[in-house]
Amino acid sequence: MEISAIAAAATEMSQARFADAVQMTVLKKALDIQSQNATQLIEAASKVIPSNPPNLGSRIDTIA
Repeated sequence: MEISAIAAAATEMSQARFADAVQMTVLKKALDIQSQNATQLIEAASKVIPSNPPNLGSRIDTIA
């Protein structure tokens, strides 16, 4: 009985390590995807054409 209990415990520990490794791999992949999406969003936001004419806001009226 002792040997089978030891074997079962070793198997459970091995499965737990494998599950942890898989979870870390999935987490790293998710972080990579989020990083790519954030980069694309920043690039898309920088390409937005301003709706105001370029001369608007370039002068300050100091006479009031």
